[in-house]
Amino acid sequence: YILENGSAIIVPAGAQHNIINTSGAEDLKLYTIYSPVHHKDGIVRTTKEEAEANGPEFDGITTE
Repeated sequence: YILENGSAIIVPAGAQHNIINTSGAEDLKLYTIYSPVHHKDGIVRTTKEEAEANGPEFDGITTE
């Protein structure tokens, strides 16, 4: 699928998926929304490798 600015993708829980940025000039920004919480608040991963490293777990503290 070709996505445009403002597109949304819904991936059901447990579904295998692989989202690839095919642009050589623009960054792809993803916002993940899921429950229950898993990742520590405020974590930003800029590469697939960082995301796969699966950094700090949620510590119960939010910024809101």
